[in-house]
Amino acid sequence: MLWYKAWLETRWRFLIGLALLMLSACASVLGYPQTMKVLSALPQAALPAGYHDYIWSQWIREGMRQLWALFAALLGTGGLLTQASRGGALFTLSLPVSRGRVLGIRTAAALAELAILAMVPMLLVPLLSPVVGETYSLTDALVYGSCMFIAGSTLFSLTLLLSTVFGDLWRPPLIALCLASLMSFVRQIVGGSSSVSLLGVMTAEPYFRGEGLPWLGLLVTAAVSAALLYAAARNLARRDF
Repeated sequence: MLWYKAWLETRWRFLIGLALLMLSACASVLGYPQTMKVLSALPQAALPAGYHDYIWSQWIREGMRQLWALFAALLGTGGLLTQASRGGALFTLSLPVSRGRVLGIRTAAALAELAILAMVPMLLVPLLSPVVGETYSLTDALVYGSCMFIAGSTLFSLTLLLSTVFGDLWRPPLIALCLASLMSFVRQIVGGSSSVSLLGVMTAEPYFRGEGLPWLGLLVTAAVSAALLYAAARNLARRDF
């Protein structure tokens, strides 16, 4: 019942996100020839150095990252506190299960949805690439999807924690996305290693530049996510409904 309830709570956010990410992937791949023509006609434009460069710079680093981060935050919002503020948490709280289990099942369901949001659009790239006369490695698609999921789950975990602090639906994702935007802005100004920056690890920038997988960044972001989820569980356990 709790799994089904978690699915009902998040299904439209998940399905809309999946549809938008898949459409974005299709548009990026199928629009490759026309995009290159347009860029080559602009004197100041920096042309991607091939198809792989185009997919990473034009889609993974921009469109996919931004859309995925948005839906990671949206899937993290809600939960018991939001339901309680609307008078809808009494049934869940009356069930013979702990708050930790309720949160754990909701978290697991959302993380499974986020994994699908990261992997399915990326797998469309090697599938559709022959249509435009190009090829794309399945290994690369899996690497970029995995990094997006592992590192980007930090945004989900932060939003989930904020959802145990604020009772409304919109403040947690707005705060999480504003922090992510601020981190991106600071990195553009001051620079820094892409191996440990959240956005660099999300887009697997070191891997793209031939430096290998950002193992340190993946471990750090996974540890931060785990710490945020633990804090969310502790915070929810202390709440007085």
